[in-house]
Amino acid sequence: MAIKESSTNNENKKVIQEMCPVTYTMSKIGGRWKPIILYHLQDKPKRYGELKKDMKTISEKMFIQHLRELEVDGLVLREVVHTVPPQVTYSLTRTGVELVPILKEMSKWGKKNQVNVD
Repeated sequence: MAIKESSTNNENKKVIQEMCPVTYTMSKIGGRWKPIILYHLQDKPKRYGELKKDMKTISEKMFIQHLRELEVDGLVLREVVHTVPPQVTYSLTRTGVELVPILKEMSKWGKKNQVNVD
């Protein structure tokens, strides 16, 4: 179901993102899969199949959706090599690379504060 562009919730989201840089950042990298995709691209570009293999538990639909969102947000670059069959490679943009140290710090914080619940 599409969210109305003029909805109060959508307007509030825009205002908060403009006021709070942390909220803006989380809107770009938040969620279950985006940080993991960025993590798997931090060292080198990867072809679609290679990246998908790294993320075994994500559905095809969610994988494609998050890759597209990361691309639209300027964090991931999608390059198509016109061969037969076509090759699609994903890599971090300069802006995406800037996030790597932040993601590593978030990882350190998570490891330090994660509580194992039985």
